[in-house]
Amino acid sequence: MPLLDWLNKSHALRAAAGVPFRLLEAVSSHGDVGGQNNDNWLIRGDNLEALKALLPFFAGRVKCIYIDPPYNTRSAFEHYDDNLEHSQWLSLIYPRLELLRELLAEDGSIWVSIDDNEAHYLKVVMDEVFGRGNFVTSFIWQKVDSPNDNKVPITPDHEFLLCYEKQKDKAGFRKKSDASLLDAYSQRDEMGRLYRDRLLKKNGKNSLREDRPTMFYPLTAPDGTVVYPIHDDGREANWAYGKSGVDQMVADSRLVWKQREKAGKMVWVPYTREYAPSCPERPHPTILLDVKTTRQAKSHQRDLLPHAQQFDTVKPEQLVQRVFEVATNPGDLVLDSFLGSGTTAAVAHKMGRRWIGIEMGEHARTHCLPRLEKVVAGEQGGISAAVNWSGGGGFRFFRLGQPVFLADGGINPEIRFATLAAWVWYQETRTPLLPPVGNEPTPLLGVHEGTACYLLYNGILGDRRPQGGNVLTGPLLASLDALVPHTGPRVVYGESSRLSPARLKALGITFRQIPYDIRAR
Repeated sequence: MPLLDWLNKSHALRAAAGVPFRLLEAVSSHGDVGGQNNDNWLIRGDNLEALKALLPFFAGRVKCIYIDPPYNTRSAFEHYDDNLEHSQWLSLIYPRLELLRELLAEDGSIWVSIDDNEAHYLKVVMDEVFGRGNFVTSFIWQKVDSPNDNKVPITPDHEFLLCYEKQKDKAGFRKKSDASLLDAYSQRDEMGRLYRDRLLKKNGKNSLREDRPTMFYPLTAPDGTVVYPIHDDGREANWAYGKSGVDQMVADSRLVWKQREKAGKMVWVPYTREYAPSCPERPHPTILLDVKTTRQAKSHQRDLLPHAQQFDTVKPEQLVQRVFEVATNPGDLVLDSFLGSGTTAAVAHKMGRRWIGIEMGEHARTHCLPRLEKVVAGEQGGISAAVNWSGGGGFRFFRLGQPVFLADGGINPEIRFATLAAWVWYQETRTPLLPPVGNEPTPLLGVHEGTACYLLYNGILGDRRPQGGNVLTGPLLASLDALVPHTGPRVVYGESSRLSPARLKALGITFRQIPYDIRAR
């Protein structure tokens, strides 16, 4: 597969790994943050560092990611540095895409808004990060409903929306509900069910006998007449279904015979009875002409935040709604690491999705926070009427805190057991750490693919002496076996081990020293 190269790409490839792991510090909570709302997080801070901080808790759990990164248009945006060289822009987006992929669930999808300035570069980079085979499609959104400038011969009135799956055909995209499809079903059976009868004979493309010879076979009409598929011009055709399929229709009373006049005489013609779907739906078009535009989104933004600096590139709530309608179900977790004015989080909240939004600037406080407070209070703009939103729920506001590891490689003394445990487990398994049974922390973090992972840190075993309980010794190992027995291979993280390498090997134990083996992995 062709790869894109640019100045300092080698640095971009290493950037995600080099980002320090930071704590997330809770600043405030708003509304009801119990139950499902516990995962509604607004985070202020650099999105690369914030994404890294989320990995131990949300890796592989995010169903849908929508981002609207800066477009590199060389225009002076108030809230984003959108005047970057192509190489700088690519170096900005690449490591973020890498971390976003780690957060995405196996049945998840990522959607990225972009315009002509970087769309084609972005496509090649996303092919590299997510795999070309996982590309779904490129949507086109009509962003304006009137010409931008009548002085120019060509005016751009659309943007792109690139869509990728984490794993091909795993995302389970939903079709678009369309009640108008029922208009084609004009008849009712004795039970009142809507239906229509369709010719069994295939018409149009690939409808000749030589196109599909096995679909040319005889059927017996009610009067015993043998009927073959023949076009009106006399050419031999084929049936739309194979013999076994027709036999099943007969068994289900869905093969209907009708007499029709043909060439001056009455002949028998077979039809298939097709009942109206209980939930009529059709595929989503890739050209989005029925979604609100930037003009309407700006108007909504002014109503929401009349005294705040306005975003020039704000997206309408209906655009994000369409993404979530296709890619998610209520209760799914969605993420936006370029939250902007808070549109993605607002839409997710109104649609009953759990959400995480990251915004680096002061407008996390001046735009996102007040907007989401209004959503919780029942704000009625955007998609509220369409989804019957009346308020409720809540969210937590976080900021990036201290790094877990100090510059000299040691562990920050402020770090508690649960924080380091989440990071160790993620480093070892690349999966998020589940809460301990009973919510009481234990040295055994869990068992992954048959291997148990232990952490000896912060006096977890109750011994508060220096190094107490943090050094692997024979007696301590015996206490671990008594506390949480495990017969398979084990990985133990601790300050040091007093067991010989030979004994560790004989016991099936891999020892990793804190902090060195954590920083190196």
